[in-house]
Amino acid sequence: MSAVLDHGDHGHAHDHDHDHGAPRGWRRWLYATNHKDIGTMYLLFSFAMLIVGGILAIIIRLELFQPGLQFVNPQLFNQLTTMHGLIMVFGAIMPAFVGFANWMIPLQIGAPDMAFARMNNLSFWLLIPAGAMLVGSFFMPGGAPAAGWTLYAPLTLQMGPSMDVGIFAMHILGASSIMGSINIVVTILNMRAPGMTLMKMPLFCWTWLITAYLLIAVMPVLAGAITMTLTDRHFGTSFFNPAGGGDPVLYQHIFWFFGHPEVYILILPAFGIISAIIPAFARKRLFGYTSMVYATASIAILSFMVWAHHMFTTGMPVTGQLFFMYATMLIAIPTGVKIFNWIATMWRGSMTFETPMLFAVGFIFVFTMGGFTGLILSVAPVDIQLQDTYYVVAHFHYVLVAGSLYAMFAAVYYWGPKWTGVMYSETRGKIHFWGSLIFFNITFFPMHFLGLAGMPRRYADYPMQFADFNALASVGAFGFGLMQVYFFFFVVLPMMRGKGEPAPAKPWEGAEGLEWEVPSPAPFHTFETPPKLNAAATKVIA
Repeated sequence: MSAVLDHGDHGHAHDHDHDHGAPRGWRRWLYATNHKDIGTMYLLFSFAMLIVGGILAIIIRLELFQPGLQFVNPQLFNQLTTMHGLIMVFGAIMPAFVGFANWMIPLQIGAPDMAFARMNNLSFWLLIPAGAMLVGSFFMPGGAPAAGWTLYAPLTLQMGPSMDVGIFAMHILGASSIMGSINIVVTILNMRAPGMTLMKMPLFCWTWLITAYLLIAVMPVLAGAITMTLTDRHFGTSFFNPAGGGDPVLYQHIFWFFGHPEVYILILPAFGIISAIIPAFARKRLFGYTSMVYATASIAILSFMVWAHHMFTTGMPVTGQLFFMYATMLIAIPTGVKIFNWIATMWRGSMTFETPMLFAVGFIFVFTMGGFTGLILSVAPVDIQLQDTYYVVAHFHYVLVAGSLYAMFAAVYYWGPKWTGVMYSETRGKIHFWGSLIFFNITFFPMHFLGLAGMPRRYADYPMQFADFNALASVGAFGFGLMQVYFFFFVVLPMMRGKGEPAPAKPWEGAEGLEWEVPSPAPFHTFETPPKLNAAATKVIA
């Protein structure tokens, strides 16, 4: 596609020297309704939560560095594992993807802003008290919740007052997610530029549209589960309390009906990011755009049918085990379609390996490994052996760290010059990539062997035969954490301060899409006059 815009129609709001009077000082951020400002705040908040969750992970790995109890007692250890999971999933990964959506969706579809600007502001500011409540629960009587991030009954019914604070925080985070999702759906369906049909949208918009529907469908299910827990704790109900005729397994069914679509909520936007980056650096049209859209929708629909594969050890009848086993295996097909399409896009492309492409290729390699271990866990007899071992920990970290997190890093390097107006240091970016890749694998690859050998997760101590692999994993975790501190101080901060080479409007030769038609840094207001796609433009490449 030679031209995306009809420039005669003022595709982007001309270079704003005065930025249309962007407010200054704290009011600009507190009262922010501009999608770029809100996207920036989401990303900064999520990075802060990533560091908090990372510190908890470092303490966990410090304790597990060698056998015996060194630094924390088992109760505090359980609090650390619980809060690490909750903070990373609900405080780091989900808000980060909403931040990317806020920044990029209006730019990619030619919209002047998000549909509901004030609701957008509220959905961000809800995160601050919720994050503070999660972190602050450590300082309450009895410490933080210690029931695992899944918050299984009956443990949750026996926790101290911090459990109530945790439930309240989850409700607030859920409300934020639902409002953000409604905003994204309405923006994409109603505010696309003239000529941009749904099947011409960048894939990042498609993956977020489908993710937003998933969020709207499943966050109320989580809200129901934790509200039933709350009434069991304080109002005399017995949903999950066997003493009153309740069933703890009921909680697992409700939670995982939310929890499995949630896994795809955490990865689908990453697929959209990778689908933008691979064609740009392969300098080729994305292979099989339509099949990618259908594969994404298929994953979302199938995600509602597989929840009980988390529950093979709960006494499920064999018929149920077979159904959930086959349904889980089925999800591998649309996921495989995506992997195939990315590889086919790279095939015989004119590839260069700048940092965004390195993270994208690293994503494909390591995410595929995580996918294969998931396929192994889908086999019921195997899962019964490996359930709640470190094999499972290794599997979901390969999917979520090497999946979601690598895609986010790729997105920061890819779109960062558009946001800040300066190029990052390629050398520093490559140090960050190789350091992260090597330390990640040193951390999580040995966990597969620990799990196969039978080491259970969420234990503060272990026998001597697991010592070597645990020491290796702990060293890798410290290195991986240091690489993210390096990323912030040596890549992100210099870009935010404007230190670096000025970025052109289109820093990547093969990149296509409306976002590259506005100057770098993107003006405070863009597309006040909707851009018109040229008749010659068949597709805006993902």
